[in-house]
Amino acid sequence: MRLMDTPPTTAQADQNIALIEGEVALLVDLLKLGTFIGTPMREGVADPLGLTTTDLRIVLALGGEGELAGHDLSEIMGVPPMNVSRAIAALMQRGLVEPGSNRRNRRRKPVRLTTAGQELFAQTIPALAHVGADLFKGVPARDREAFRRVAAAVLARIGRWGG
Repeated sequence: MRLMDTPPTTAQADQNIALIEGEVALLVDLLKLGTFIGTPMREGVADPLGLTTTDLRIVLALGGEGELAGHDLSEIMGVPPMNVSRAIAALMQRGLVEPGSNRRNRRRKPVRLTTAGQELFAQTIPALAHVGADLFKGVPARDREAFRRVAAAVLARIGRWGG
């Protein structure tokens, strides 16, 4: 057994990589995608629109799903509630988000995009298209569609995850 502060040798690394196959390899690839997609999204979409990546994710979620409460956004985005609250407050200050109309439950405080927020959401589409065109360049249409079907199936199962 090697010490934790000793880097693995090339042979050890090759042996570890050989263990990763099947569903484990798919999960590792998904983790890599989740980690590395942030840079093109930030540089290609969020920064040019004057948004943080959290702001962008909120605008995309509200633009796609409609009115949502902070805890819903936190769950959808996998971001701590405090970060979502801060981002919502900043987006409200900028006039991009406003309180929602569903106020029956006083503890649930939904928010929605304002007209300016909806206009900003519309501006994300060409920027997303540009990033997508670059990232999916050379990937055949049938593979893109297969990727979408697999992603949808995995997202549905993640929603039911219970261990």
